Amino acid sequence: MRVGIVCPYDWSSPGGVKQHVRDLAYALMDLGHEVSVLAPAEDESDLEDFVVSAGRPIAVPYNGSVARVNFGVVSAARVRRWVRDGEFDVVHVHEPASPSLSVLTCWVSTGPLVATWHSSQERSRAMGAFYYVLQTAIEKITGRIAVSEKARKTLVEILGGDAVLIPNGVSCKQFEHGEPFDGYPRAGRTLLFLGRIDEPRKGLDVLIKALPETLRAFPDLRLLVAGPGDIDGVRSSLAPEVVDHVEFLGLISEDDKVRAFKSADVYVAPNTGGESFGIVLLEAMAAGTPVIASDIDAFAKVLEGGESGALFANEDSASLAVNLIELLSDDERRAELTVQGARRAHEFDWATVARDVVRVYDAVVQPGVKVGADFSGQFFGRMG
Repeated sequence: MRVGIVCPYDWSSPGGVKQHVRDLAYALMDLGHEVSVLAPAEDESDLEDFVVSAGRPIAVPYNGSVARVNFGVVSAARVRRWVRDGEFDVVHVHEPASPSLSVLTCWVSTGPLVATWHSSQERSRAMGAFYYVLQTAIEKITGRIAVSEKARKTLVEILGGDAVLIPNGVSCKQFEHGEPFDGYPRAGRTLLFLGRIDEPRKGLDVLIKALPETLRAFPDLRLLVAGPGDIDGVRSSLAPEVVDHVEFLGLISEDDKVRAFKSADVYVAPNTGGESFGIVLLEAMAAGTPVIASDIDAFAKVLEGGESGALFANEDSASLAVNLIELLSDDERRAELTVQGARRAHEFDWATVARDVVRVYDAVVQPGVKVGADFSGQFFGRMG
């Protein structure tokens, strides 16, 4: 089967949707399918062979974050060309409710079309204004997927219709093998945070506020912080008793992400909201790193209410400190979470998840019918 996949967000930047699309592409190719991915790309110098750049993205506020996306007449022309030249059996767009390549592809495509919803959000004024324009695109989708119950609820309540629930996947084999960074493991305990460091909902500030109490119990503790953002700004805000215990790694490669997990005694996910799943939790668990996470609904479900990872009260630094100290002090509990975490991660391995996605493709594909393109531009006229 020839499959075209649209990633709405910058391929050059880390992010859950981009990671999902990348891993799905590899899993589909492992199953023998041909795959082409269309995505914005700030840096086109190191794209995988199956990725087609849709041009440089622009930053727009979206769902409590800043999304780097493509949208406009020029982008629409690139989408149309990609769909026409690809001769796909099915096109699979991600986050079609965002103003991005995904909604453009919905307008352009004339054949079997599948969409995956990732985000969990409330109806906003902006979405209300965009609602009727979105409907003209979304009504063309023939197969709907949601990665979580919260993402499905967003689709049902805001846009109408329903979706089959297929969770995010994790490529367990990618994380099972790898060496820690030089000098690790250390004699002292090591924590790891991974995410955009100056995005409030990723919760780094919650973790930083928990450090003084945790350091009193573990004076040789070190926190590794991996991810893009204003490192100098965050470092300058650290209290004197904390600053020497925090090491900023910046934006790291996929290989170094595995090394970071292997270097840590505990992975900390203090995210405060806006998460519909929690793929990074599965990555940490696949790497054999015990996890402690905020008890937001998405994370609690992935961690089975605390069975495969520890939980603390969301946005509560004191709760995080107490639970961190308890976990760092209990070797048996961390060993148990390593075992349970690996078991849980394998339930979401891409080898299984990709087959579920292919079942959706099979349900919508019409034998002998390729995806075509038809775009007249009337939608941009409505948007002014």
